[in-house]
Amino acid sequence: MSKELRLYPDPVLNERAKKVCDFEGMGEFTERMLKVMVDNEGIGLAANQIGVASQIFVARLYKEDEPIRLINPVVVEASGEDTIDEGCLSVPDTSIEIIRSEFILLRGYDPDGNEVEYRLEGLKARVAQHEIDHLNGILIIDYLPKRELLRFQREYNRREED
Repeated sequence: MSKELRLYPDPVLNERAKKVCDFEGMGEFTERMLKVMVDNEGIGLAANQIGVASQIFVARLYKEDEPIRLINPVVVEASGEDTIDEGCLSVPDTSIEIIRSEFILLRGYDPDGNEVEYRLEGLKARVAQHEIDHLNGILIIDYLPKRELLRFQREYNRREED
């Protein structure tokens, strides 16, 4: 696991990320994010997962795919519904069943500051929504009912102490 990757309960993971106004260095930064993501065998990564509370995420499902590098993402449209268990690099050894939109239209900016749009469906749409949750300070465990969340926190803390 990369030293850069922030793990629950690191407080930066609950911060709402700020909009990016200056795109200088974003190409190198998103490259670094992709490296951390790949080093940790992930398919998506939000900037706050490496301690930077800025509206940036990267994603790539398969090596042959062109990676998504999106800054200041906004979901413009969403439709359909899909439910599966999700894991998270920042909450290791945990999976939670989450309902997400099956199709989304995303707008944002590439690392050069050009406006871009992505129509995503299935797993790609799910990953983008998961990363946008991170940018809003939401973790997969926040989808748990209160009682289950409290039990998770107790068990997680016990695991960390061992």
